[in-house]
Amino acid sequence: MAVGVLLWLLLAKGFVLETVIAVTFSSRIIHRFSDEAKVHLRNNGGENVQSWPKRGSSEYFRLLLNSDLTRQKMKLGSQDQSFYPSEGSKTLSFGNDFVWLHYTWIDIGTPNVSFLVALDTGSDMFWVPCDCIECAPLSAAFYNALDRDLNQYSPSLSSSSRHLPCGHQLCNQNSNCKGFKDRCPYIKEYTSDNTSSSGFLIEDKLHLASNNATKNSIQASVILGCGRKQSGYFLEGAAPNGMLGLGPGSISVPALLAKAGLIRNSISICLNEKGSGRILFGDQGHATQRRSTPFLLDDGELLNYFVGVERFCVGSFCYKETEFKAFIDTGTSFTYLPKGVYETVVAEFEKQVHATRITSQIQSDFNCCYNASSRESNNFPPMKFTFSKNQSFIIQNPFISMDQEDTTICLAVVQSDDELITIGQNFLMGYDMVFDRENLRFGWFRSNCQDSMGESANFTSPSIGGSPDSIPSNQQQRVPNNTRSVPPAIAGKTSPKPSAAKPGLNSWHLLNSLSLICLLLFW
Repeated sequence: MAVGVLLWLLLAKGFVLETVIAVTFSSRIIHRFSDEAKVHLRNNGGENVQSWPKRGSSEYFRLLLNSDLTRQKMKLGSQDQSFYPSEGSKTLSFGNDFVWLHYTWIDIGTPNVSFLVALDTGSDMFWVPCDCIECAPLSAAFYNALDRDLNQYSPSLSSSSRHLPCGHQLCNQNSNCKGFKDRCPYIKEYTSDNTSSSGFLIEDKLHLASNNATKNSIQASVILGCGRKQSGYFLEGAAPNGMLGLGPGSISVPALLAKAGLIRNSISICLNEKGSGRILFGDQGHATQRRSTPFLLDDGELLNYFVGVERFCVGSFCYKETEFKAFIDTGTSFTYLPKGVYETVVAEFEKQVHATRITSQIQSDFNCCYNASSRESNNFPPMKFTFSKNQSFIIQNPFISMDQEDTTICLAVVQSDDELITIGQNFLMGYDMVFDRENLRFGWFRSNCQDSMGESANFTSPSIGGSPDSIPSNQQQRVPNNTRSVPPAIAGKTSPKPSAAKPGLNSWHLLNSLSLICLLLFW
């Protein structure tokens, strides 16, 4: 009997051990500078392993120390740091010459090359003209605002560039790939007619400077589009040197900087009435200085910068609507209102204006125009949005001048084809805006955009002559007689999804995830 019990216990113990073993997983840890790591990265199109230091050398230990310091900075540095492009935080608008969008200079690659990119909170993709098949003219002779040529990017000329493989989790064009190691293509289509950019995705260095007391600089890895072919308005003056998508998608530059631990997941953009401003990555502003309203989420996720609209007021009259939402979009030049709201606002504006309404002589989508000077427009009724929780957003610059003499003033709103309000750049001027993706809030406060730039900002443009003060300082935007009066809405103002879709969990991504388990020290 005792022998039987003993055998039963042994069998039970074996069964338990077998069961434990059956559900136990193991993983090998490989040192980032080991021979196995070299083989893995060489086979998967990774970094240049030939430059790795010899194990045990002083260079070997120096790199390990730098890696530790970088990780420590990732944990602590993002708490109080914000960054701006190394050329300076200054943003500029060149009016109709560059389709009314705001631009900033950024440097990418090794050696660094400067690009004048448009700022677009309505999309996620960052792209520049690259090894061009069909791109906008880059010669200064094509643009009134430039005194020297714009640059073209070429991955082969940057020692820090590498093609993003199709197996990467941020590659959204797997259906056009034949294998893991193929170059990841991209096609970004915008809502403006036949306007798009296409090419391949590249990983390279973005040069940034710190806005804090240390004034240190960094080179951050970002993903950009090698825009080999553009179409539509991109060939006619809109973003001829590239587009910097600042949306909440995982491929956008702010998202990549935040994921690397370099900044808080937030950006601030300030646009003043003189056509200039500034941008800061990682800036959450001061909660005591600003008003704020929550972003509207889609199934619990932040897909676009939507906010709820409760009222749109003209003078003392308020159009009340609790179900409208507004898209905060710096990539749209003017403001779009749904048909019902547009007709009501224009009719109410007409009642309160003591000026002669006229039809503009210039082909235009602006229908609410008056014979009045710039000074007389100051007597027009004030306008404002009321967002959720009764947060008022007063519109500082609702007009546009249709001639050089400022005698024809138009209300710069356009009737939309959908039920979405799009608040474009003209209504955003005069505010320091915080797109706080970490706390899912949009914040704003009145600013001339000079109070938060600091002495560290470099305002000298590497490619544009003249002083920033040479930009017209009149409060109204002006449309020249010899150009089109209404530029397109470049960003996807009606798209319910961001430009970079979330990666799906297909077999390639699953294999990549499993391989990362074995490379814990590779980051």
